[in-house]
Amino acid sequence: MMYDNPFSEAEVTRRLAAFRAKLAESGLDGAVVAAPENVFYLTGLDHWGYFAPHLLIVPLTGNPVLITRAMERVSVEKQVKTAEFRGHSDSETAAAMAARVLRDLKLTGRRLGLEFWTAGLSHGLALSLQSQAEAQWRDISGLIDDLRLVKSAEEQTLMRRAAAVTDAAAGAAIDAIADGVPETEVAAACIAAMTRAGGAPPAFGPFIRPGSRLGEEHATWGDRRYKSGEPVFLELSGCVARYHAPLGRMVHIGAIPDADARMAETTRQAFDAVLTALQPGNRARDVYAAWQRVVDAAGLAHYRRHHCGYCVGIGLSPSWTGGNKVVGLRHDSDLEIREGMSFHILSWLMGTGRGDYFVSNAVLLGAQGPEVLTQTPTGPIVR
Repeated sequence: MMYDNPFSEAEVTRRLAAFRAKLAESGLDGAVVAAPENVFYLTGLDHWGYFAPHLLIVPLTGNPVLITRAMERVSVEKQVKTAEFRGHSDSETAAAMAARVLRDLKLTGRRLGLEFWTAGLSHGLALSLQSQAEAQWRDISGLIDDLRLVKSAEEQTLMRRAAAVTDAAAGAAIDAIADGVPETEVAAACIAAMTRAGGAPPAFGPFIRPGSRLGEEHATWGDRRYKSGEPVFLELSGCVARYHAPLGRMVHIGAIPDADARMAETTRQAFDAVLTALQPGNRARDVYAAWQRVVDAAGLAHYRRHHCGYCVGIGLSPSWTGGNKVVGLRHDSDLEIREGMSFHILSWLMGTGRGDYFVSNAVLLGAQGPEVLTQTPTGPIVR
């Protein structure tokens, strides 16, 4: 549950060992981890303090040291068993404390990794750290992210629990949608169900809005009422121990146009093609190509998407994508599909000129093949 470490000590120890092995392979003597998602992955610290810098110093041997504001001591000491805590006052910076710790660990002047590409390391903080701690700094952005792509047994359990929360929230939102119902009432039903099902506040969304505002992408509910004859867009995720399992649905109020109903069938076929292509050893581009072939065969060869899904798992505000980039199943991606990966698979056919529909689900690639984690009916859903 939230506010306690969701991982066994053996799990965190295994992750640290894998990270250290990567550092050693790269000829590094240690690293400073700054991405909140990666600090969480290596420590299990589950709290809302990540708005302030968290710097995890990981030497090749010895205990890692976690640096953040001193006021977080109680949470850190309760949850984190595999790293020491050094808190800084609000009159100093995490960079100043990190420089002192690096000196204490005799890591100054050494070859150190640093995550340059993360929202958790502002430009000013990076400059301050580098000016106060002399080292041969090397960018290790993506190194831990790659380790995170394959989910352990403990992580897979959390993904399944998150999916159950997602289904509860989606079901409540769908049941609440009707002609004349305020958008805020649907959102309230969704969030209440999410909480009652055992979910923590998600890092992102939920995104619930009428079809007239579909193109707003990451906008959510407003202050008007839903009305008969319009579709409602849902994209949301439950969250358990910072793990997310998103889904997306379209809900039609009153009736669904024939063109949209036909597009729903194409969407389903394209989604199934993605599941078939999600096999270890395939590349992301192969998976996207499988989706596109169904779309082309339906007479929509003009239609292209930037991806047909992306990797998911750990998510800290403001995104469930696992950081400030999206690891997508794109037409040009060489990403290797591996057992244990988890995805938000989207079969999106909107603005085609021949009807509109979309469906998405959280999918885990297990030993027996793809497992669709979210089980809310795909529809067409008419309320």
